[in-house]
Amino acid sequence: MMGYYTGFGAFDAMFAIVPVIVAIGFVVVLGVIVVSAVRGTAQWKKNNDSPVLTVEAEVVAKRLDVQTWRHAGDEHGMGHHSSRTYYYATFQVESGDRMEFQVPDMEYGLLVEGDRGKLTFQGTRYQGFRRQ
Repeated sequence: MMGYYTGFGAFDAMFAIVPVIVAIGFVVVLGVIVVSAVRGTAQWKKNNDSPVLTVEAEVVAKRLDVQTWRHAGDEHGMGHHSSRTYYYATFQVESGDRMEFQVPDMEYGLLVEGDRGKLTFQGTRYQGFRRQ
């Protein structure tokens, strides 16, 4: 039968395009993971190569960063949330420069804006703060 048409042209095209889109998405996600790992490793090495410094500093600000994730539910629709809190403190050194470090939760609670003391750090790693 000449000119026979099934009407599934668009349907067939979708099956040809979807695998390409999935493959591109996979490559992009894999690329982001690789770039993040390389940056993390480079920062880790840079920190290790940096000297440990202790300087006079003042606590000028504190902040929290709460990250929350929603986890998919099961067949009964029972999902849950989880969260993690990151603690940061900003220190001002004698030159006027400010540096923000992620600090342990126990130390975050002990730091008070206006505290002066000795800040110890290595690259971007917070090592401690000793109040004077």
